[in-house]
Formats: sequence, structure tokens, C-alpha cells
Amino acid sequence: QVQLVESGGGLVQAGGSLELSCKASGSPFRFAAMGWHRQAPGKQRELVAEIDRNGRIDYGDFVKGRFTISRNNAKDTVYLQMNSLKPEDTAIYYCATDPLTIATNPDYWGQGTQVTVSS
Repeated sequence: QVQLVESGGGLVQAGGSLELSCKASGSPFRFAAMGWHRQAPGKQRELVAEIDRNGRIDYGDFVKGRFTISRNNAKDTVYLQMNSLKPEDTAIYYCATDPLTIATNPDYWGQGTQVTVSS
């Protein structure tokens, strides 16, 4: 059974930073693609960032150099360093993993962690 356990959300002022982490366990395909989506109140869920085991990375257009995704394959953990946070980054951030890509309908989701950015 695949489990994704997220940590690192919280409340931060605009311009501040947060780092999210997501530890994966239980997968036979070794979490080929890992990353994050987010969903703000009243909005659709959107891709934040994705990284595969070879280090190929994709970011959502809104990231614009503010966020950095990384992973530790030995620990099956993915990280999201978020800098220069804005109030519009307020959302629930969901970790996801999939054998191919998390960009569209990934197979596995975490419970989500709340990120709130105050102005």
C-alpha cells in the first residue's frame, strides 16, 4: 500500500519561505514521478512541480523561479522549497506520485498540507 506523508506547511508572511517534504513508502515502482499539486479555495487543483528519478523537472507557470523541487531517492522523499511567497500561494498542497507523471491524474495522493501566506 502506497503512503505519502507530507510535512512542512504552515503560516508565513508574504515574502517569506517554507519547505514542504513528502516521504513515500510502499511502492513497487519506486515512485518514478513525484511532486506537488495545490488547490486554493474555489479554484481547480493545479500542478506546482514534478521531478522524476533522473532529475527531470517541470514547474507550473506561476512558479517563475520562486520554488525549487528536489528529491532524495535513497529516502524516497521529495522536497519543495518555496521562496518569495505571495498571498495567492495560499492553498492546500498535495504530494503525489505515479509510475509515469503526476501532471495528469496521478495514481497516489497524500492527505495535503495547508500553506497560508498572509499579506
